[in-house]
Amino acid sequence: MVSHRNYAIGVDFGTESGRAVLVDVANGDEIATAIHVYANGVIDEVLPGTNIRLEPDWALQDPNDYLEVFKQAVPAVLRESGVSPQDVIGLGIDFTACTMLPTRADGTPLCFLPEWRDHPHAWVKLWKHHAAQPEANRLNQVARDLGYTFLDRYGGKISSEWFFPKAWQILNEAPAVYAAAERLIEAADWVVWQLTGVETRNECTAGYKAIWSKSEGFPPNEFFKALDPRLEHIVDEKMSRTLAPLGAKAGGLTEEAARWTGLRPGTAVAVANVDAHVAVPATTVQEPGRMVIIMGTSNCHMVLGAEERAVPGICGVVQDGILPGFPGYEAGQSCVGDSFAWFVENAVPAAYEREAARRGLTIHQHLEDLAAQVAPGASGLLALDWWNGNRTILVDADLTGIVLGLTLATRPEEIYRALIESTAYGTRTIIENFETHGVPVTEIVATGGLPERNRLLMQIYADVTGRPIRLARTRQGGAFGSAMHGAVAAGKAAGGYASIFEATRHMAHPRDEAYQPIPTHQAVYNQLYAEYKTLHDTFGRGANDVMKRLKRLRDSAVAGEMVHA
Repeated sequence: MVSHRNYAIGVDFGTESGRAVLVDVANGDEIATAIHVYANGVIDEVLPGTNIRLEPDWALQDPNDYLEVFKQAVPAVLRESGVSPQDVIGLGIDFTACTMLPTRADGTPLCFLPEWRDHPHAWVKLWKHHAAQPEANRLNQVARDLGYTFLDRYGGKISSEWFFPKAWQILNEAPAVYAAAERLIEAADWVVWQLTGVETRNECTAGYKAIWSKSEGFPPNEFFKALDPRLEHIVDEKMSRTLAPLGAKAGGLTEEAARWTGLRPGTAVAVANVDAHVAVPATTVQEPGRMVIIMGTSNCHMVLGAEERAVPGICGVVQDGILPGFPGYEAGQSCVGDSFAWFVENAVPAAYEREAARRGLTIHQHLEDLAAQVAPGASGLLALDWWNGNRTILVDADLTGIVLGLTLATRPEEIYRALIESTAYGTRTIIENFETHGVPVTEIVATGGLPERNRLLMQIYADVTGRPIRLARTRQGGAFGSAMHGAVAAGKAAGGYASIFEATRHMAHPRDEAYQPIPTHQAVYNQLYAEYKTLHDTFGRGANDVMKRLKRLRDSAVAGEMVHA
């Protein structure tokens, strides 16, 4: 086909795969989509190509998997669409965060080098790498003891998932790797570096994941020195104080990146973004009060504020961190789709697998059908959604999951429904925390993988939160939002847009479909939620630290096994 329109490509780097979408800049029509599954996926047991076992709470990735997304998924959308590379005016990317890696000064990841290949700390630390919890705990304590106020922007705590705890863990456990790392960088910025040949760091990940603000910059060197004298100059030695705003152009595609992607050299590349944040304009949201939930392996809750407020337990508030002109608030749940996947992979009887196959359904679809027949409260079950720790509002990676009320009559679909309900209760806790502290949430707009696959989940969320839930037209919120930023990076003169607000007006569209709360379900869920809150506070606020004691026993036992292996 011969195209006379302008297009942009967005690439969304998720936990298990990368997705590319090619979008018509004029009207937001999605022309083609391609997914490339990472060859090494989430590395949480054995380091690839070795017999080196990883300790609990580790989660690594291979940066080569990211390059393969550019080499496979981007050419695939060009082939599928028939669109000429000449008509692609811009490219944008988004990434899970904080996902960070150590590199040489030229951007070469340490894990690409033979001398560091067998060292776990030389690899990418994925967002859900929680092994830096001791460093996070110490960072928070020092900040409080010394009277630093930056913790207020992050709900009172810096998470083990964030940048500096991960960097500090490298220094503590592998000082030689830390010394060899001339750059410590978000994977979001690293892939843009690979595309453009220029190291460009974005304000979004710096603001939400690396304690940076427009008014104060990074914490002073004295703070890092108080953590560890070896960290005193980490920002100047291994990072950068020069940051670029969202929507800006990071550069143009290099000749090599053009060969990977099949695009023209010089094609505009947008400054990197975070998967959750970039999805907000893709859902049409441009104003305070409408919460965007990106629902997948985890949940991210994004909401714009009229003014900046201190909200305890959130991931962060950053001026212009989502859209220019607004403080952007982020909260999240570390485990949503992951808990459903865990249950399916480890606890579903073979008979259910056979019945799903007979019906021509996936096991998730079969369980959803069965769970939809269970009335709210009828299972007698209640679960806590902390299978991968609690991100918001307790900010504690050492918390774990629970299912209460099991009997010999409990069926798998009832547990499956209880797990779904638990994640909805977690979202309600986040919403109530925002509203209590002056950030209203009147409506929910959902995007991501789960809203497309699980209607029961969406209805449960509407019933539990008591709010209507609308869906974005795009089924690829991250990749679509990245394409929008690619169009902004290209600029009006090239056929793109002058601002993300202008791009939103033309490219983003809502879906007519919405989920409304069912009053009779709400009444039951209000009772269940009250019980959830009791469990939440009992196990999450120190009344009973059994989860942490069990974790310490596990860690001691695992360490003993590794010593004797």
